[in-house]
Amino acid sequence: MSLSLDKATIFADGLDHPECVAVHPDGSVWAGGEAGQIYRISADGSKAEEVVSTGGFILGIALSPGARWLAICDLKNHCLWKLTLNDRKLSKFAEGAENHSFNIPNYPVFDKSGNLYVSESGEFRKITGKILKFSSEGEGSIWHSGPLNFANGLALDKDQTFLYVVSSWLPGVERISINSDGSAGERSVYCTLPETVPDGIVFDDEGNLLVSCYTPNKIFKIAPDQTATLLIEDWEAHTLSNPTNMAFGGSDMDQLFVSNLGRWHILKIDYGKKGMPLVSHQGR
Repeated sequence: MSLSLDKATIFADGLDHPECVAVHPDGSVWAGGEAGQIYRISADGSKAEEVVSTGGFILGIALSPGARWLAICDLKNHCLWKLTLNDRKLSKFAEGAENHSFNIPNYPVFDKSGNLYVSESGEFRKITGKILKFSSEGEGSIWHSGPLNFANGLALDKDQTFLYVVSSWLPGVERISINSDGSAGERSVYCTLPETVPDGIVFDDEGNLLVSCYTPNKIFKIAPDQTATLLIEDWEAHTLSNPTNMAFGGSDMDQLFVSNLGRWHILKIDYGKKGMPLVSHQGR
């Protein structure tokens, strides 16, 4: 059953067209802006402070295991930044791997060992996307050479046996198995969503994969049997407006936070079920 927009409220407003969102174990919500801003929003949404700026254009962000640092994808600077949270120090983490320089580093996700997968979208209207992988020390490689049709949002399943990848112009989601030695295995299409531009993905704790669409203004739920249903939509595009990335949070981890690239706010949706715990909440 789909959710009514009555379940959605504006959590924090006045941001600069946020594309990304992540929730810290302390309840704070982190987001980015289109001029390079990194925001920390208080757990109750009452205060948003600009922590630092890269001077670029922030795409995806992710918190490391234990939430010690924030990985930041920067479109304008074609790089990945590292923001350590105890001292709020910003440093460049990677500009690519092997002989590949980032063109559109889009979204990062950490595994339980601290390895970081990053989607490289490639080029607009060209099927050149790939997945890069970095150790916690920044040693990188091309984990999967694709080609993917604009690689975008990423998510690992609970057992971390698959990496799920949004291919925005497929349009849909693919998944790549992770071999026991950590290398990339078989690749397959997980779902297709015709006449959409999917962007972000996140799992709930029951194994449902939620997919936000840059257009139209909808979020879909893909059940474990790969059946797609509509979760929520906003044809007016004032509340849910070009939704991009999502993250679960709240005291019971049943609130879905959504960034809205088309406007200036982070949305909070009363999802009613718990989200899958991420590695950022381990070791706290």
